[in-house]
Amino acid sequence: MPAVSPFAFVDGALDRADHLRDDPAALDAAWPQAGILALHPDGRAVVDATGALYQIAAPADAGRLPAATFLGLRDGRAWFLADAADLGLAAAPAIDLRKAAAHWPAWQATLFAQARALQHWHHQHRFCPACGGGLRYRRAGWLGQCEACGSEHYPRTDQAIIAAITDGQRLLLGRQAGWPARRWSVVAGFVEPGETLEQTVAREVLEETGVRVLPHTARYLASQPWPFPGSLMLGFIAHARPDVPHASEELEDARWFGAEDVRAGLARDWKTAEDAGEGIVLSSPISIARHVIACWLDEHDARKR
Repeated sequence: MPAVSPFAFVDGALDRADHLRDDPAALDAAWPQAGILALHPDGRAVVDATGALYQIAAPADAGRLPAATFLGLRDGRAWFLADAADLGLAAAPAIDLRKAAAHWPAWQATLFAQARALQHWHHQHRFCPACGGGLRYRRAGWLGQCEACGSEHYPRTDQAIIAAITDGQRLLLGRQAGWPARRWSVVAGFVEPGETLEQTVAREVLEETGVRVLPHTARYLASQPWPFPGSLMLGFIAHARPDVPHASEELEDARWFGAEDVRAGLARDWKTAEDAGEGIVLSSPISIARHVIACWLDEHDARKR
């Protein structure tokens, strides 16, 4: 069996079955047995009385909803994204994606993440950026075509790096002003046009902390879809000079932490960051941030053996 990912929104991904997006007859035929993920306009998913995914069966007495987006196949069953109001569920209870990732089966959280990112793209791209004309969605919701100029627009993903930065002995962590008092995490930031991922790592770390990453040391670890609202987080580890970190517009504080501080931070329940306790608290287990921190600690401990 494949290894289970240490963070959310990866395991159990659907077969996206791209060939079916241009086959409305096949999608119509799949609709009566399909699963439907219903989302409210704010991105929350409809749940049952226990907080589990409300697995809506497609209405047998009606055809496929015109606005439903085809997400893909799981074990041969088609899954669609639909607006809760279109299914008569505008007042139904719902859950946000972070809570779902902590409690739902992995494949359902991954399904939700895919649907949430697509919903955001639909909401933010109703008009053509080239001429301002209205967009009509084709290919089962995966292509927006301008009704005025005919230009085509596809779902976009914003790439961002997230990096464990070390001086060989310590890990660089920062905290944002709005976070709970004990919460710390690694540096992250968006890739700019004309920039390599390695250049982004160096630039973001310097901008946010004043620490200079050493050339040719950034090493890729893993990636995670992060649909808050539509990013792909690309995890790295890199070595830097032991510069003194400083606060910035992005971070209210940045510091080097030793392995024992990091180990204790990983051992604490991440939800205790709001408590008036001692020691740092690190990122949620659903996030790749925690994974890159753990990777640094594992490599640090391996060097000490």
